[in-house]
Amino acid sequence: MAIELPIFEVKDIVGVVGAGTMGMSIAEVAAAAGHPVLLYDAKEGAASAALEQASMRMDRRVTRGRISSDERDAILARITVMYSLRDLEPCRLVIEAVVENLAIKQGLFQSLERLCGDSAILASNTSSLSITAIGAALKNPERLLGLHFFNPATVMRLVEVVSGLRTAPEVAASLHGLMNAWGKSPVFARSQPGFIVNRVARPFYAEALNLLQEGAAGVETMDAIYRDCGGFPMGPFELMDLIGLDVNFAVTNSVFESYFGDSRYRPSVLQKEMVDAGRMGRKSGEGFYVYASERKPPSARQMAPKPAPLSVRVVGDLGPASALLDLARESGLDMRQAEGSGYLVVDGVYLALSDGRSATTRAAEEGQSPLVLFDLALDYRKTPRIALTTVNGQADALARAAGFFQALGKSVSEVADLPGMLVMRSVCLLVNEAAMAVAHQLCSAVDLDTAMKLGVNYPLGPLEWGERIDLQRVANVVRNIHAAYGDDRYRLTPLLAGHALAGRKFTE
Repeated sequence: MAIELPIFEVKDIVGVVGAGTMGMSIAEVAAAAGHPVLLYDAKEGAASAALEQASMRMDRRVTRGRISSDERDAILARITVMYSLRDLEPCRLVIEAVVENLAIKQGLFQSLERLCGDSAILASNTSSLSITAIGAALKNPERLLGLHFFNPATVMRLVEVVSGLRTAPEVAASLHGLMNAWGKSPVFARSQPGFIVNRVARPFYAEALNLLQEGAAGVETMDAIYRDCGGFPMGPFELMDLIGLDVNFAVTNSVFESYFGDSRYRPSVLQKEMVDAGRMGRKSGEGFYVYASERKPPSARQMAPKPAPLSVRVVGDLGPASALLDLARESGLDMRQAEGSGYLVVDGVYLALSDGRSATTRAAEEGQSPLVLFDLALDYRKTPRIALTTVNGQADALARAAGFFQALGKSVSEVADLPGMLVMRSVCLLVNEAAMAVAHQLCSAVDLDTAMKLGVNYPLGPLEWGERIDLQRVANVVRNIHAAYGDDRYRLTPLLAGHALAGRKFTE
């Protein structure tokens, strides 16, 4: 049914149900935006305790000069602890942040629907449950939507504004505007498993786990490559340790089950073993790293210094790695140019950017030997590290390739000869998943890239990144990985294939 567009004003009362970490943070955000906030938790004393803890956190922010004492006092004065759900009756917007249980959320919203009347908007902060399913229990599901804040809500700008099948477009538009007014960066999403961030981010974790299981390198070296070469703020293993392996594994399982066992989201046996062993990450003192220990954690492995090359020949266009040419010239290396398919010849060794094939497969198919592959870097000029791999037994070729990159001022880490290497494999599969999400009409390409940059701090949105690499190159990498494994999880998204073939961009 069509409903009148709800217009929110600062005087409008906002209710928050659930005074845990997320609920209390959301209450602070609403109060900081000027709204009176009614905070309720079914557990006796929980809301009062949460408000007291929030007050102490704000005291520390005042001490550090992040907010003034007047701002702190104003925020706290706008939050009122309530002792009955009935007290939320005057709220124009109620946001729940309770346990992730469908029946509990449905029951809560049924009660709120009766109490707050037809003019109130109801929102769930769920990160995993279907907004459509929650709304199925309501008489007026048009007024229900998801407002998925990210932790801590007081700091993180992203909010996913999630519409179920029955959510009125006017309601989603109004809450999108309200989130802007609260100083957030909202994005629209449809109610599909994982929404945007928790769905599209799956390959970042999954491929790192797969590569570790295949012996690509140690976790310290892999994390360093993802950080230094890929520009990710944290490597996948240190990030999983921070999130909690049990939490990350549960999200993966939820998305996998919600997509009826689609192999694209298949959980990792290795991660399950870690969880079964009680190695949950930082919170348990041990995950991929050991935290309850005074000994210094292992550092990333890198190759010993090798001689600089005597000659370097550039054959064709290096594409995303073209900056290496300028670096080589600036480093005083003897450079010669020739036409060809895009590779370097360093003292007789072929060097090429990974294209999704292993070095062994590529050398056999193209007849280039000795062959060394190097991994993708976000910025070849700025990256402090390069990852290399080669055909088994070609140690001398690897040494000459390492000497070239070391002459450019880079540390060099060797990884096992696996399809796609690390950064190229993970980034291209992120692009592939992002394209699938857009094809499924989960969200727009612009909102997807915004969500991934703000929600998980990626240096670029996946689709933007794919266009920088070149979508045709990305599609070829995905095809080659799929061919190497024969696993449907690596199937190429038709929309990505079509854009690559037609030379179209997602972000235009």
